[in-house]
Amino acid sequence: MQFCIAALAFGVAAARAQVATEAPPVIAGAAKARVESIKVHSREIEGNLLGTSPDRDVIVILPPHYDKDRHRRFPVVYALHGYSISAEQWTKEIHLPATAEGAFAQGTPGMILVLPNSKNEYNGAFYSNSVTTGNFENFIADELIDAIDARYRTLPRPESRGLVGHSMGGYGASRIGIRRAERFGALYVMSPCCQSPLGPRGLTAEQVAQAEALQSAQASSTLPFGLRGNLAIAAAWSPNPAKPPLYVDLPVDASGKERSEIVAKWTANATLAFLDQYVSKVRRYRAIALDVGDKDTLVEETRHLHVALEAQGIANSFEIYPGTHTSHVAYRIQDQVLPFFGRNLSFEQGK
Repeated sequence: MQFCIAALAFGVAAARAQVATEAPPVIAGAAKARVESIKVHSREIEGNLLGTSPDRDVIVILPPHYDKDRHRRFPVVYALHGYSISAEQWTKEIHLPATAEGAFAQGTPGMILVLPNSKNEYNGAFYSNSVTTGNFENFIADELIDAIDARYRTLPRPESRGLVGHSMGGYGASRIGIRRAERFGALYVMSPCCQSPLGPRGLTAEQVAQAEALQSAQASSTLPFGLRGNLAIAAAWSPNPAKPPLYVDLPVDASGKERSEIVAKWTANATLAFLDQYVSKVRRYRAIALDVGDKDTLVEETRHLHVALEAQGIANSFEIYPGTHTSHVAYRIQDQVLPFFGRNLSFEQGK
């Protein structure tokens, strides 16, 4: 299940609905991709206060002809998962490798897909740099790319790299894709959370007390889904190394009063708050695409990013398709996302 950050309440029924994903029909005769599970050590994540392992699980999907043509190099697409799931769980939700095999069989050029695991003790690192969580933004944009380029036959240049993410991963794609645009050639943002400032998210004094009563970050697994999500956001955006064992500052105090200085930190991490600082880099993208299901609560968040990009004169496509937060994401991967990168990444060697 993935975290729909726009909602202030997280019902069990809604959470269960988020795992319902439909699979595109299998393409008859589609050549098989090869899936590898590797670990990448991160110095950027070492020493984080949560104790999250710096040895990160990464799933790599190699195109069908990777092993047949030993002299060929391939573009790479980095794909970021949502809150409360791992990269392995996300491959099941988006039905990889079958959806990649289907895209390749229907004419999308072969490319390498890389899915890093960003789940942590609070259920998700929000692809940010933080002393509490470790520097996941730097891990994705620097260390992971360098590790993949060293291990596989990639085309190791920005115009041959793509970045995509969904939900929390959509935020990660917008965050890293904007702040580190020099590392990628094309960007696809799916149902992103956290584009607009979140405010205090309706936190109450009772919820703050419930969180602060925890004896460890690991004990947050006993919290309601939404409250645990707020701890994840706080760990990423308002870390406090002087406040063990959770190492976070929440945007509401024990009396229920809003803490404006913490809300300001959260606001600074909203994509729309920092976009203007990186416009010159974002203009260099070959293409940017955004999409969201028409029954998703994140329609307006996605639209806000589209409008903000347009206001800066940055071309981007924006599509609202029939579906919920996750129901048709596998279809989108096969029929839209991978073909988008097939059209907009460089597949040429030696240039």
